[in-house]
Amino acid sequence: MASVALFQPLTLRGVTVRNRIWASPMCQYSVEKRDGVPVDWHLVHLGAMATGGTGLVVAESTAISPEGRISDKDTGIWNDEQAAAWSHIVGFLHGQGATAGIQLNHAGRKASTWPAWGTDRHGTVPVEDGGWPTVAPSAVPFPGYDTPRALDAAGIRQIVDDFVAAAGRSVAAGFDVLELHAAHGYLLHQFLSPLSNERTDEYGGSLENRARLLLQVVREVRAAIGDDVPLLVRFSATDYVPGGWDQDQTAVVAGWAKDAGADFFDISTGGNAVGVQIPLGPGYQVPFAEHVKNEEDLPVNAVGLITTPQQAEDIVASGRADAVMLGRELLRDPHFALRAAHELGADIGYWPPQYLRARLT
Repeated sequence: MASVALFQPLTLRGVTVRNRIWASPMCQYSVEKRDGVPVDWHLVHLGAMATGGTGLVVAESTAISPEGRISDKDTGIWNDEQAAAWSHIVGFLHGQGATAGIQLNHAGRKASTWPAWGTDRHGTVPVEDGGWPTVAPSAVPFPGYDTPRALDAAGIRQIVDDFVAAAGRSVAAGFDVLELHAAHGYLLHQFLSPLSNERTDEYGGSLENRARLLLQVVREVRAAIGDDVPLLVRFSATDYVPGGWDQDQTAVVAGWAKDAGADFFDISTGGNAVGVQIPLGPGYQVPFAEHVKNEEDLPVNAVGLITTPQQAEDIVASGRADAVMLGRELLRDPHFALRAAHELGADIGYWPPQYLRARLT
């Protein structure tokens, strides 16, 4: 069998992931009880990708507090009931040989929104319909959403504490890998970008100040989870707006985050502005990952319309990224990794025995 880069294990701190095909965190908006507790849908959704040979399966954007949810149908990990439900799911992922990850998030000014499906309403949910007031670095609304309240010093301290507590619960629930969501226009990204951060204190203005909250979260989460748990950070490498957040700032701050205790960087784009021109095409975000990797000599994964085994293999084998994260392609085919191994000629030993009769030779 040929040596296939996509199926080489990758070790981060005390965790070895069996291959470089990773499942991107994808919001499911499926918590019908609106209590943040993951349900059977999450078990089956994530479990299918684990049985399908995915190396790292990262659970969706999971709120660190009730107010941090994108919608009221999001998962959370701010209490022990949620952590216990996650633990059951993690156990299944481990039983299939997958590495279990979770993305921790606070949505900031993009919180309290209608779910992406199941309704024809958009934007901020009014308080009388079950919504809640939102917070942000500055009282600057995301277009079409309500104006958030600018966080004061006590509010910022609470955000850090909530990330730390959520990280501790995640590790206790058995997750192997944690990811901090600093992308797609959510709170940590809002602090990073001058489009959404108009503060004049130590959290605004210069790049060092705008990065202060993220780096504080990285340092305190690292202290809380110890030395063995890998910590990823997801960045949007550009706002696609002149004068906004861009790939050069991303590379610099990723380097600082590495020094603060992060290990790996998940590079996406966009989400903090509307009406922008995004050059969609196969692998359209790979150059941003490659830029961060090369500028700061950092390990990264690439995302964005990666849909075929050969395309994924070429990205990793060329060194443009150290892994690929798939989203929609894994929704279409949760067994992408098993298919990729066959198409690329990789000899893997983790076909589920229940499915061996379907293995192509």
